Amino acid sequence: MVENVFVIVPAYNAGKTIEGVFARIPEEARQRINRYVVVDDGSTDDTREALDRIAAELPDLVILNHPENRGYGAAETTLLNYAVEHGGDVAVLLHSDGQYSPEKIPELLAPFDTDEADIVQGSRMLGGGALRGGMPFYKFVANKCLTAIENLAFGMNMAEYHSGYMVYSRKALDAIPYARLSTSLDLDLEMIVCAKVLGLRIKEIAIPTIYADEVSHLNPIKYGFDVLSIVKRYRRGYYHLLLGLAKPV
Repeated sequence: MVENVFVIVPAYNAGKTIEGVFARIPEEARQRINRYVVVDDGSTDDTREALDRIAAELPDLVILNHPENRGYGAAETTLLNYAVEHGGDVAVLLHSDGQYSPEKIPELLAPFDTDEADIVQGSRMLGGGALRGGMPFYKFVANKCLTAIENLAFGMNMAEYHSGYMVYSRKALDAIPYARLSTSLDLDLEMIVCAKVLGLRIKEIAIPTIYADEVSHLNPIKYGFDVLSIVKRYRRGYYHLLLGLAKPV
């Protein structure tokens, strides 16, 4: 069974939701989690006050701070750096808005316990429940179209590439130069692409789709173009060069 499990949480203006996210982490997962790490990415609401209340009940919580908002990818990089520097064997990337179910953490850890994966993604599109869970139809269609393009370009067969519910092994974090990747929401896609180039094992686990009244910080048009830019860079051999590997002919 894998040890030194870190739960890492980027938080930006999450004062209304983050306490509920922590409250939903199941006891089965709590017994395995070595440390919880949150980065407050320049929030202007009461996120810090909410984190202080969580810390009063959770002594294993570490709160990091970005004085100004630096973006999702930069926040995730700060968290991954902490996990690596403090001996984390697995880093569970949990969002602070409640869209990704903390109840699924034990299932997401299972492939690491059996040494079947180096990266695990919680997939909303696996199992066909995305629309039933309230995913807006335009997002569903965009996800499907982008995923089809990505599968064709990368030579993979994933149900989706755009879930942010990711779990990274220490092996993956040591191999992938994540600090040289995006500072935006497409960082996890680049992590998947690098893992593919390196031959790391990626496994998808079905998770429920949850849409409520949370505030999205995603610009869908910009994100779509960012995804296509990653596809273009991959086809040109950028990620092979980044990783010191020759692009296959």
